[in-house]
Amino acid sequence: MYSILLSFHSIFRWLVLASLLYAIYRAYNGWFAKKTFTEFDNTIRHTTATIAHIQLILGISLYFISPIVNYFLHHYKDAVGEREVRFFGMEHILMMLIAITFITIGSVATKRKLTSQTKFKTMAIWFTIALLIVLCSIPWNFNPLTPARPLLRGF
Repeated sequence: MYSILLSFHSIFRWLVLASLLYAIYRAYNGWFAKKTFTEFDNTIRHTTATIAHIQLILGISLYFISPIVNYFLHHYKDAVGEREVRFFGMEHILMMLIAITFITIGSVATKRKLTSQTKFKTMAIWFTIALLIVLCSIPWNFNPLTPARPLLRGF
């Protein structure tokens, strides 16, 4: 079960990144070009939030069955000093929860705005902040601040 969830979580990372990047592109393009916020833009906003929430469910499920997190929770004093264990036991989940919160707030706030310009601006700002948090919190194999992990895990 753990390896299946880990694989899905790894694959969904790319869907989250792709949807966020596309939504941000549409938001900035609409904002600066003074375009009308269309039903398609609304669908992109909603789809991006949905993909992020699916990733959240996968991540939280993985969190509770991960051997790394289990070690972190049961050996906290020792685990805090171990970079990889601390990252997955505390830093990764906290930062990703914050990013999902930004995506959710941005999505809801965008939906409630009345004009196209304020919709695009709201989506651009909130989703960009979320993307920056996500990029900093993914365990890239080139980032010295995070433990290296494969870019894609297979089944």
